[in-house]
Amino acid sequence: MIVSIDSSVALRNGVKMPYLGLGTYQSDNDEEVIEAVKHAVSVGYRLIDTASIYKNEEGVGKGIRACGIPREALFVTSKVWNSDQGFQGTLDAFEQSLNRLGLEYLDLYLVHWPVAGKYVGTWRAMEQLYREKKIRAIGVSNFMQHHLEELMGHTEIVPMVNQMEFHPYVVQQPLIDFCHKNNIRYQAWSPFMQGKVFGIEAIKELAEKYQKSVAQLVLRWSLQKGVATIPKSVKAQRITDNAAIFDFELTQTDMDFLDGLDRGERIGPHPDNFDF
Repeated sequence: MIVSIDSSVALRNGVKMPYLGLGTYQSDNDEEVIEAVKHAVSVGYRLIDTASIYKNEEGVGKGIRACGIPREALFVTSKVWNSDQGFQGTLDAFEQSLNRLGLEYLDLYLVHWPVAGKYVGTWRAMEQLYREKKIRAIGVSNFMQHHLEELMGHTEIVPMVNQMEFHPYVVQQPLIDFCHKNNIRYQAWSPFMQGKVFGIEAIKELAEKYQKSVAQLVLRWSLQKGVATIPKSVKAQRITDNAAIFDFELTQTDMDFLDGLDRGERIGPHPDNFDF
């Protein structure tokens, strides 16, 4: 039951991952991301998501150390970038991310994109890091069903998380269903379509019905579908507002309506056509 910002989902290995987190994509490495992390933690967020390609791991680490709560109370995610993939490259990239963050371990480490010919080797390195207890959970990002099936056919540990582009125009329900069937937790990136969701009239009208903002409506829809989400913001009020989604619930009719807006219209690249 997702009833508060403290609500979490148990991954396959029992590790609990918060449903709601702070995304840091395009957040500057200096005071901007430091203050965003500190404010998010102060209003109850416990999941902080970054990546090596975001070039802000140092700032995220500073925010974590300055936030005033114990490290073990937080859930920190980072990702291995495409050019670092492969077995040894992943081991090296992980240590570099850990050093930039100034942390002793990560809660979740993800393969950022399915680089053909490399992601199986990348995953085997992540399995090793997991067994060495340097990472509490391992997963992938931007993996379609065929990527997951190939990975699962050549490795020992099934991904615990798949972080995907997810919003009203890209729902990918068959992929969600496949992940749920295989106990892979689905997590959303770009839930606001990089701001485009705020211009969709049908969603604005629905938000007015619930007396909530478009952002709050979309985040509530995501959580009710069992999709964890990491909305990005560096503005204190928006970070606070994005967490005010636990005092209302969408009807099944309105859930179905939002699902029905899916048109396969991506904000980011398609995983099968990404220029690696």
